[in-house]
Amino acid sequence: MKNYHDIKEIKFLGDVLEATIDGDVKRFRLKDVSPLLEKASAIERETFEVSPSGYGIHWPLLDEDISINGLLGIINAPMKRRKIA
Repeated sequence: MKNYHDIKEIKFLGDVLEATIDGDVKRFRLKDVSPLLEKASAIERETFEVSPSGYGIHWPLLDEDISINGLLGIINAPMKRRKIA
């Protein structure tokens, strides 16, 4: 699994966040993503920075951070240790 994402476009369509992540267009309801983004003004929503590595998105006017893995529902669980007999 790669450790970053290729984020090409992020936009808001009403109460939906639409993002092109790793070549696929994904849509997320704001109420499921962030109460702050759901209630934010258009200027607050549209003022964001994508991390250079593609790990997340930061909205400086809201002090809100969202991880791309979190949006996609990816869980990075540690591998179980194997017992050596």
